[in-house]
Amino acid sequence: MPETINAASTAGQGRSSDLLLRLIADSVPALMAYYDLPGLHCLFANQGYAAYNGHSTESILGLTVQQAIGDKAWQAIQPHVERSTRGEHVKYAREQTLPNGEVRMIEVNLIPHFEGAQKDRQLGSFVLITDITERWRAERSVRESEERMRKFTEATDEAIVFHRDGLISDGNEALYRLTGYALHEVVGLSIFNFISPEWRAVALDYTRSGREDPYEVTIRHKDGHAIPVEVVGKTMPFHHADYRIVVVRDITARKQAQEREAFNALHDSLTQLPNRRHLMDQLAKALARRQGQVAVLFVNLDHFKTVNDSLGHHAGDQLLREVADRLRHCVGAADVVARLGSDEFVLVLTSIHAPEDAARVADAVLQAMRTVFTVGHLPLTMSPSIGISLFPGDGATGDALLRCADAAMQQAKDSGRGNRQFYQPGMDLRAMEVLQQERLLREAIADNAFVLHYQPQICLKDGTLRGFEALVRWNHPVRGLVGPTDFIAFAESRGLITPIGRWVLHEACRQLKAWQDEGLALVPVAVNLSALEFRQRDVAGEIAAALTATGLAPQYLEIELTESVLMHQTGQVLGTLQALKDLGVGISIDDFGTGYSSLAYLKRYPIDKLKIDRSFVMDTPDSADDVAIVTAIVQMGRSLQLQTVAEGVETAEQMALLRSLGCDLIQGHLISVPMDAPAIRQWLLGQGAQTAA
Repeated sequence: MPETINAASTAGQGRSSDLLLRLIADSVPALMAYYDLPGLHCLFANQGYAAYNGHSTESILGLTVQQAIGDKAWQAIQPHVERSTRGEHVKYAREQTLPNGEVRMIEVNLIPHFEGAQKDRQLGSFVLITDITERWRAERSVRESEERMRKFTEATDEAIVFHRDGLISDGNEALYRLTGYALHEVVGLSIFNFISPEWRAVALDYTRSGREDPYEVTIRHKDGHAIPVEVVGKTMPFHHADYRIVVVRDITARKQAQEREAFNALHDSLTQLPNRRHLMDQLAKALARRQGQVAVLFVNLDHFKTVNDSLGHHAGDQLLREVADRLRHCVGAADVVARLGSDEFVLVLTSIHAPEDAARVADAVLQAMRTVFTVGHLPLTMSPSIGISLFPGDGATGDALLRCADAAMQQAKDSGRGNRQFYQPGMDLRAMEVLQQERLLREAIADNAFVLHYQPQICLKDGTLRGFEALVRWNHPVRGLVGPTDFIAFAESRGLITPIGRWVLHEACRQLKAWQDEGLALVPVAVNLSALEFRQRDVAGEIAAALTATGLAPQYLEIELTESVLMHQTGQVLGTLQALKDLGVGISIDDFGTGYSSLAYLKRYPIDKLKIDRSFVMDTPDSADDVAIVTAIVQMGRSLQLQTVAEGVETAEQMALLRSLGCDLIQGHLISVPMDAPAIRQWLLGQGAQTAA
């Protein structure tokens, strides 16, 4: 009886264990099964495995693997199963498509089951299947993100570095191009090792504080040279261990541009010497140091305008650059050489012991300038006029010293040029006069304090009016009407000629059109244009605009140019003259024969008239030489089919001679003095031109 009870008890316990095992197996999320060997028949499956394959836990028992999962799935896993039957623990993952079309990823473990501890004989295999779809999707997202990041980092020209606590973990190809270091050479090293020592504290503070704004540092290339960069760091959270992604941009070009901009703000673009602003700053610093005396040398090139007008501004620029180089070699390393503008230079000798030291430098400059310059294959000699002022005797400030040196330079010019002069009290009165003249002229331009006088041009054959020359006068607040010889050259030297020239052009066109609207003066008006204006202005464009604004027809305007304009044998000169010709505007050569004449331009350029300078007319007919010159010019004009106009005709004998030579037109006091617009109008109404016959 006890045996029966014990047997029953043992059987009950076994059933309880089976039920507990079943409960556990059906409760876990994994799919579980067991297949025997060699037949691979299912001896156990939990509810999840059976249902996943379309069976119940009872109906699946005894089925082979192929029968349980179907032919298609069997073909996919058969190689793995065969490895498991050979005692190998097999683990693999594969995609499963559910009947609703959803794709899931499962991980399969095939675990061999052996008899006894020695594993002499394999009895079967456990199957453990886990749905890893979410993990698979997450890993795939990470991989795709990493792939996008990889492609991005490869596509950009900016270096990208990943680091954690300063230790580099990754970087892109641009990092190698920037620094010269391959990735394997930097991984594991501190990112701060590659920052220039003077910037490491800044970079450390930036990283430790978690800043994410751009900042600038300098890094070191593998070959040792410094590279200015802009850096932006971002903190990237990752599994409780944040890392930093750093974008490094090479800003060498930006820094160079900034340096060029800063340099250009303080230097003359032509000679690269310090400009006035930089000069005054350097001079102030030299005076503040007070190490001995300081000398200021104001250097002005004599007759530079003649070179510029004769050979062209390109040659003038070449000459100025050569002058700058020679001046540099005349001073010490601590001294300053600057260009104020045009042909004006200043030398600051920062430490001299006596005036004689400044004199020796000035003499060296004079000697250096006398050595022949070669400009455009032409040999030239130059002489400077030099004024010298001394600190502290002549002034306590840079402005005062410069003003005194300028005054001494003017004295050097007045003393015959090509020499040096020390400043003496009273010399700056001349400089003050120049400043006063410039101020008054600027005020005149602002107030249009100018007036045009007109001088008639008469035909020698029939005495009829053939034109006017417009001559500008300055209504000076003290001196009254001032002629052009008293202020035009000064205006050119101070950069004021352009607004005056524009006013003259517009006013002459306006006045002639007003007379024509009254039925008077259907003849052209001639306007003088200086060589400086011709180079600095869009002459053709401005003339076209003036004609349009005033309504004057182009054939009633003539432009008078000096020979120096035509000496610049450039495409710009020919292009401008041709553009004027295309407009229908006439072109005359003023003061013919007084400049650097080259008869080649008479056939090269579209010229209409030659004006015989008054200096050749005034002594005729008594001067045989002047008669010969006038005769030659008239005959030359006739041969080239150019009209000739004689200026300064004051006597009937001069007019008779010119008529006999075949000169076309005359102007001068014999016909009429230059008159203002109201007087010319009365002259026209009174048929004054007819009296010249």
